[in-house]
Amino acid sequence: MTAATRRHPGKTPRESLPRLGPRPLPLHLAMACTTWTSSSAGLTLLKNGWPLSNPNNPASGNPENGQALGIETLLSQIEGLEGDDFNKALTQEVSARLRALLDGIQSYRSHPYRRDLEDPPSAWQEGSARLLDFGLAKHRSKRPGAKSKPAVLVVPSLINRSYVLDLSEKRSLCRWLAGQGFRPFLMDWGAPNGTEQRFGLSDYTCGYLERALDHVLSVTAGRPPVLLGYCMGGLLTLALAQRRAEDVSGLALLATPWDFHAGENALPDGQLAAVSSSCLPLASRLGYLPVDTLQSLFALLDPMAVTRKFVGFSKLDPDSQSAREFVAVEDWINDGVPLAAPVAGECLEGWYRRNLTARGEWEIDGEKVRPEHLDLPCLAIVPAQDRIVPPGSALALCKALRSVELLRPRSGHVGMVVGQQAREDTWQPLAAWLSALAT
Repeated sequence: MTAATRRHPGKTPRESLPRLGPRPLPLHLAMACTTWTSSSAGLTLLKNGWPLSNPNNPASGNPENGQALGIETLLSQIEGLEGDDFNKALTQEVSARLRALLDGIQSYRSHPYRRDLEDPPSAWQEGSARLLDFGLAKHRSKRPGAKSKPAVLVVPSLINRSYVLDLSEKRSLCRWLAGQGFRPFLMDWGAPNGTEQRFGLSDYTCGYLERALDHVLSVTAGRPPVLLGYCMGGLLTLALAQRRAEDVSGLALLATPWDFHAGENALPDGQLAAVSSSCLPLASRLGYLPVDTLQSLFALLDPMAVTRKFVGFSKLDPDSQSAREFVAVEDWINDGVPLAAPVAGECLEGWYRRNLTARGEWEIDGEKVRPEHLDLPCLAIVPAQDRIVPPGSALALCKALRSVELLRPRSGHVGMVVGQQAREDTWQPLAAWLSALAT
């Protein structure tokens, strides 16, 4: 594990440390090249009567149902074109797209932006995990006569760094909540090291997370905090809330999956089986699932997403605020952490393949996690354009909860917390819900 892997969030990356993203670069370049350069081969196949051009092939469409014959329509459009001119135009377009992709990657890697935000004080630490106390930060608002607002224990995913929730001065959910009078505590998991590589989800939940909750209770005179879980962190806070319901005043779930077989982007069982059979032996051998392997798995959800992003970035002015924000998010995405081998098994095999959560069979420390038994005020924020956690997966959790308020921002998985509309669409409604708990 490199020093960069162990780096805590909030530390400014050294100027000499090159950017690694988009990770894994060979995979993204290979997918882009294969997709675009296959156009010439595809054109030849079409002109030579590729089977899909057969009107009797179901893939060509059903004219009786009013569906256009896509292949025949395409053939009719290119039929009158001169072969050499069209092939030249096609080659030029492929070359232009590849140049734009490479320009975007180079522009990103050479961009001068570096995150230099100082972390708030660490209130508790054990192993690689620490608890950042934004209530002790200088920006916390304490308005005279204002009613005391609850502490919020914020729990991110184990896969990505916690600082997406404290990305920059203007894009920090935790600092903004502190400015509204709340006292956020951000759980920073760090990277699994030593014995932590043998941790499962129960170790993280019943160990580090419960002891972090105990610390929050100790500094708030026993006043129960609200739990706020983001993505995978939402599942951990759900389990914690069930175990420690008397010590929790509410549960907010941001883009939290539940039914891993729901949604258009759900991977078929055969693909999930192939992922498990290839990744889990690797994790067992190393003690962890490497970051680049995790990034490759995310690429399965939308193979050309990274390519589209960097082609778009190539068109931005590097000095613009939009470019800086793009680089900030990409630095976070590519600054991931490996996943402890037992956790990788529970996630890939237990969640994604066997769907134990939606089946009511997922267990933490031998106890089934059953959201329908939870008697707490709950808020679920389900972004409409999420590709990482399909809305159908998160909405299944809403249906399982006994009582929940639902919010549907018009953003994606990451944009919901750091995007341009995050404050209006996510932060402010979240703060309003938290404030209502204090009344």
